[in-house]
Amino acid sequence: MPARKKIEEAEEKEIKVSEVTEEFKKELIEEIKKEMQEDTNVEETESKKVEVIEDDEDDFYNDYRNYKEMREEFNNKRNYKREKNPSSFRLGFIMVFSFIVGAMVMIGLIKYTPLLQEVIGSTDNTVITKNKTQVYEKGSLAPSVEKIYDAVVVIQCYKNDQLASTGTGFVYKTDNKYGYILTNAHVVSEMEKVNVTFTNDEEAEVKVLGSDSYLDLAVLRVDKKYVSLVANIGSSEDVKIGDSVFTVGSPMGYDYRGSVTSGILSGKDRMVAVSVSNSQMNDWVMRVLQIDASINPGNSGGPLLNINGEVIGVCSMKLVDDEIEGMGFAIPIEYAMSHVEQLEKGEDIEWPVLGVSMANITDTGTLYRNNIRVDDNIKEGVVVISTTDNSAAKEAGLKAGDVITKLGGNSTKNIAYLRYELYQHSAGDEVEIEYIRDGKTHSVKVKLGKSS
Repeated sequence: MPARKKIEEAEEKEIKVSEVTEEFKKELIEEIKKEMQEDTNVEETESKKVEVIEDDEDDFYNDYRNYKEMREEFNNKRNYKREKNPSSFRLGFIMVFSFIVGAMVMIGLIKYTPLLQEVIGSTDNTVITKNKTQVYEKGSLAPSVEKIYDAVVVIQCYKNDQLASTGTGFVYKTDNKYGYILTNAHVVSEMEKVNVTFTNDEEAEVKVLGSDSYLDLAVLRVDKKYVSLVANIGSSEDVKIGDSVFTVGSPMGYDYRGSVTSGILSGKDRMVAVSVSNSQMNDWVMRVLQIDASINPGNSGGPLLNINGEVIGVCSMKLVDDEIEGMGFAIPIEYAMSHVEQLEKGEDIEWPVLGVSMANITDTGTLYRNNIRVDDNIKEGVVVISTTDNSAAKEAGLKAGDVITKLGGNSTKNIAYLRYELYQHSAGDEVEIEYIRDGKTHSVKVKLGKSS
């Protein structure tokens, strides 16, 4: 039994301390010294009090009481210091608690944040090799492809009971009865019958609800029972140049259906001149996304997607040039979705009109046939060949030979650009037109008409 306990028992039984043996007194002194020396917070003045106990063994009982008072005073000081400086136990508790909370937050981020999944990997990107080894592929698009793959269809168009063209489309919405597919207008234009084939090889005939050659968009309708997945619509505005993108399509038709190609967003707001209805000239300009992902015949109408598998564009064309390779274009999804409601209803898109017959300033043959001569110093613009009776142009005073150089303050270097600027407005809008007549620049306000 420790000496201190024996002393306390002797005190409780009112036994004189003098009856306590010298052995117990020595043990008590050693315990006091050891306890005070082990406490790192004991100051030098406190340790000196041990010597007092050793020097006055004749009055041991009083010294013991003094010791108890001394320890109480010391403990009060130590508690005060603990309030100002947390103990190692407290610090340890805080560290363990912080570690646990941090681990929980990190697990949550890994599980629910797609960006971190891409950076540090996920089980979806694990490839099992032939010998059962698991290899993590950091740049895999597999999880993103799964979000769109079954929403993509092969489009097969028939004329005179013969396959005339193929393309790609994707389901962008459903209602209680039908699924709705978006594709390019040039894919289904002037076709007698249109079928779609889903990834499970189910084939269905669809109805073309509406299309527009200038938008190069068409909406198809299919029975809902065939639809197993609907595409997620994203935003092309949120994608930056250099971001990864990919496409899913049917290059060269049915045999290569479901082909996935990837690349980067090479440019935004590219102005690309296109022809409409197989005309021999560029009819208007489209503002499109430029990508380096491979787009081939049959990809037209398919989705362009961001790294999260969201549709950001509709693949529309490929720039074909012997000196240029790997340059594709897509209609921004915001522009496409702003017109689908009208197409679903089968309504014609009402484009604004000026009411003029026109030619490019470089089309010298047309100008010669209409007996129109333009100053050689004018290098860009659209020449008015004639105006339609009761049209906006006629009422504004435009006449044959005028060269339109600006519409709404923007340059109209040829017919394609004039149509682009014109179609940024609506019928009934009033716009300013700048033109050259007899070597002088004029401007006039024109109230736009609507297409009939």
